[in-house]
Amino acid sequence: MTFRRSFLTLTTLAFGTLISPAMAQSPTLIGNFGDWAAYKFTENDKKVCYMVSQPKKAEGNYTKRGDVFALVTHRPGEKTKNVFSYVTGYTYKDGSDVTVDVNNNKFTLFTQKDMAWTPDQATDNKIAESIRKGSNMVVKGTSSRGTKTTDTFSLKGSGGAHDAINKACGVK
Repeated sequence: MTFRRSFLTLTTLAFGTLISPAMAQSPTLIGNFGDWAAYKFTENDKKVCYMVSQPKKAEGNYTKRGDVFALVTHRPGEKTKNVFSYVTGYTYKDGSDVTVDVNNNKFTLFTQKDMAWTPDQATDNKIAESIRKGSNMVVKGTSSRGTKTTDTFSLKGSGGAHDAINKACGVK
């Protein structure tokens, strides 16, 4: 499955289950920036902008795993920006944490089902800034079956993608 098609599937699943189709429009590609893509859409008459990438390398002793995505999202109508989220392609072990290492800046995320998030806005901002300036990101987690995974992302183009979502959503 291509990156664009699998991301649109993710978007439909992630956002479509939270809102009715009449309340949101389909995401529009703002642009591709190296290994990152930037998108925007409207939800309840409010702008939502996000950047997304998939790992260059996904490691772990698993037999089946879904698509994996790292996202940074702005929702200015809700006064949120730089929200980092991670979709892992499997269900996380209950109560487990995820570690994110961006050029030796380490962060811990909490998990729920197949997603992970930071604990607060300050951490979101630090991760977003690290992603903008970094060259690679490594994310480690543990599945509900105890399988440890390591996903490695290129951050090539992340600064351009972040600039694009900032502009599209009027975020500074």
